[in-house]
Amino acid sequence: MKTYYFEDFKTGDKFTSGPYDVTTEEIKEFASKYDPQPFHLDEEAAKKTVFQGLAASGWHTAAMSMNLLVRALPPIEGGMIGKSIEKMQWHRPVRPGDTLHYECEILNTRASASKPDLGVIKGRSTTYNQNNEPVQTLEVVMIAPRKGN
Repeated sequence: MKTYYFEDFKTGDKFTSGPYDVTTEEIKEFASKYDPQPFHLDEEAAKKTVFQGLAASGWHTAAMSMNLLVRALPPIEGGMIGKSIEKMQWHRPVRPGDTLHYECEILNTRASASKPDLGVIKGRSTTYNQNNEPVQTLEVVMIAPRKGN
């Protein structure tokens, strides 16, 4: 399988993932380990909160989105290395039974000023539910090796 380098990414390139089905069990398991709040753990308690029902943690949504990002982008030589996340927003709760998918558009690319063997890639990422409603948006900055270095 071909691996991609910095030079293989161009402004305007778009990448889309396949579907990801969200389960009650997964929401509760993630929450019990990393975000143990009632609206992530208990259906009855969640009904009495702003979410009015069980909802995935925003951090769980981010983790599921990362899974979809890795599956959407072509394999990057040496692995995908994140540099930063910018403008992260959660737009609506992710619920049990939701089916997520992910889209990323490359906004710009540039050679690294300090490391000539690397390039910097910035993308706009959106995770959608089954109704094509955005649940999370962010801008991701990644680094990738340059060819011949």
